[in-house]
Amino acid sequence: MLRSTTHLPLHGGKAPAWLFDRMHRLAGSVVQLIVEDRGPGEMLRRLADPLWFQAFGCVLGFDWHSSGLTTVTCGAIKEAYRRLGDDLGVHVAGGKGGASRKTPDQIADVADRVGLPGDRLIHASRMSAKVDSSAVQDGYQIYTHHFFFAADDWCVVQQGMNDTNGYARRYHWLGSTVEDFVCEPHNAVASPPADGTDLLNMVARPATGSRQRSVELARMEPGRVLREVSVGPSLFMPVHHPVERADINPGRLERVLRMTCEHQPADFESLLSLPGVGPATIRSLALLSELIYGEPACRRDVTRLWTPTDPATFSYAHGGKDGHPFPVDRPTYDQSINLLESAVRRAKIDPAGKDQALYRLSTWCGHVSARM
Repeated sequence: MLRSTTHLPLHGGKAPAWLFDRMHRLAGSVVQLIVEDRGPGEMLRRLADPLWFQAFGCVLGFDWHSSGLTTVTCGAIKEAYRRLGDDLGVHVAGGKGGASRKTPDQIADVADRVGLPGDRLIHASRMSAKVDSSAVQDGYQIYTHHFFFAADDWCVVQQGMNDTNGYARRYHWLGSTVEDFVCEPHNAVASPPADGTDLLNMVARPATGSRQRSVELARMEPGRVLREVSVGPSLFMPVHHPVERADINPGRLERVLRMTCEHQPADFESLLSLPGVGPATIRSLALLSELIYGEPACRRDVTRLWTPTDPATFSYAHGGKDGHPFPVDRPTYDQSINLLESAVRRAKIDPAGKDQALYRLSTWCGHVSARM
């Protein structure tokens, strides 16, 4: 599994209208040409690569070191989809804040219209959001969720924020690499966890035992579980674990256990899917698994350091919104848009001209590289 680390400080403000109007036109042309050349699966694979995604946002002219690059880049692709529809080559759902809650309905509308497995895609969207908001507890609260999909694959780009440290964290998923939604499912996670956070990673492979025990506890009669917590030494294991009864709220735990016991989840994915099962429930069950069974919760993070080419260099293509490395060069930006939109039209109108269209894309890429 490929994981990578970047730093995404929280910045206020938003992309000005004059810039965003250019961003969605350029983003739409780039997506169309990649789909034309390599297919929608390749476009999804690139969006699932955090460094390619970061470089793409830099080329579009957003601040290379801002958390807003995620929301604005995804927003530019979605606006291109609103404008171009199926001609974009990939479908886009989701958004920031309240807009993210419309993701299932948006997926269903597209799936019904073009004949895709809507239930499977909606499940992928919901599970990816549930994993990163509840099963991975790293100090960040998810606030934006974008779901990109085509006939054969899907991709999730979502981001969480931490108001205390002033940073954001981005999570990337690629459907074709997900073998199990609750065991090492991420394609990549960008930025480190929050300092001082009591990490809990229930989708790590070493957490397999904790997941299994959590499901057993969720299916057990609540009174029996609460007796194990309250009577003193565990009947299952001697008391030598770092978990204390004070770590668990018995009142809330009883309500949760009654709900989970009624549903009898078959596995951890089913448990995580239950309404009302959130971070507190998952953490309580993980701690109980450690207290009662001696099955330690996994506190390993989901990332490791990986340092290829710095995406920030792509800011030199057109400049950046805040003037770094220089103010956005509007004439050059407009020239790039005209060049790529012309290439897209040629590829659409004259299939025989596809090679020339792709040559224009390579020429543009060479132009971008020359500015770095």
